[in-house]
Amino acid sequence: MATETTPKTVLLTLGRLPKSLELARALKGAGCRVLVADPFAWHLSRPSNAVDKCYQTPPPATQQSEYLDALLTIIKAENVDLVVPVSEEALHVSLLAPRLPERTQLFTNPHGVLWDLNDKYLFNRLAQSAGLPAPETYLATDPEAARLVQTTPCVFKPRIGCSGQKMQMLTPDAVPEGLLSDADAIFQKRVFGRELSTLTLCQDGKILAHVTYEGLIFSGTVAVCFQRVEDAPQVAQWVADFVAANRYSYFLAFDFIVDQDGTPWPLECNPRLTSGIHFMEHGDLAAAVCDTDNAPPVRLKAKKRFQEGHTTLLQVYGSVLKPKQMARRAGAMVTSRDVLWSGSDPLPFPVMTFSSWPVLKQVLFGGKTFGEAATLDIAWPAGFPEANATREARAPQPVRTEQAVSAADPVNAHET
Repeated sequence: MATETTPKTVLLTLGRLPKSLELARALKGAGCRVLVADPFAWHLSRPSNAVDKCYQTPPPATQQSEYLDALLTIIKAENVDLVVPVSEEALHVSLLAPRLPERTQLFTNPHGVLWDLNDKYLFNRLAQSAGLPAPETYLATDPEAARLVQTTPCVFKPRIGCSGQKMQMLTPDAVPEGLLSDADAIFQKRVFGRELSTLTLCQDGKILAHVTYEGLIFSGTVAVCFQRVEDAPQVAQWVADFVAANRYSYFLAFDFIVDQDGTPWPLECNPRLTSGIHFMEHGDLAAAVCDTDNAPPVRLKAKKRFQEGHTTLLQVYGSVLKPKQMARRAGAMVTSRDVLWSGSDPLPFPVMTFSSWPVLKQVLFGGKTFGEAATLDIAWPAGFPEANATREARAPQPVRTEQAVSAADPVNAHET
């Protein structure tokens, strides 16, 4: 664990999201030296006094090889001890594992494991193989998908995707042409009930931290105001059984529908950080990230409601023509604590509009949800690799695109 005389240098591979800032503050409080790499020159975490230095990198979605080279340059130049992926860039970052210096730990699962968890079809099969309930799911090109969608409400979604992109809710009498020929998508039987999410930190099948929470206000499919729930032990048990069955480590997040009988049905797995981090005590969280093998269980904060205030406010204003919805949203907003504000680190809150402008301008003027705007340049490229590829091909080596630029000057450093 980091000490005052020998601080651990930690590189977070994204700074634009509130969960990045939360983790940076936790690590800084534990005495770590915190670096942030992000394709955006300006982002939410840059003005934070919890961040020692920021680097701008190429965007991994279109310049994967250059992005990985840039990260490796930072890691070597700064003698980084620990690399922690934050969001959708984790699939790219995991490809660095064989290239890292001996001293550097990568805080995420191997690329093949991440791929299987991110892939909504493969994750569904993993859950079933562990003997756990999972909704009926088929590849879009499977004849069984046609049968399913003709007999029951279904959800159509990409196998690898985020923020609800391209997802469609379908009924048997309204199935657009072409969906059944999409090799990179699935059809899943729609389950109705209570929507819950979880975030878990685990080590070799053991649970170090867990929180179950539900969204109160959403931007698209992404919750921007959320509360911890303690009346769904069956969800926590499902997660514990899944983690133990496959001896998973690091952060795993799940989205569930709990039906009227109390059965939790997993919709997808996100093997990375989510908004659940805002419920975790900073000291315990940092200790677990810095020394997972010897960490005690992570306690949860006393506060049970949190919000991304600026985005929540946009949703409140957006419902001005629906008085009941606006009143409900406003009530949730005033009873929730903002995740950006900190008396010991005040600057990120007032400059949020400026520092998050690369994301906000796409929301305000581009017709995108916050989740879409925040992940377009870091998500895995659509359609690559092919849905029917072998396991080896699903974990490819870094690729160069025609849009890639020279890596001669791969990073731009900014002291904060």
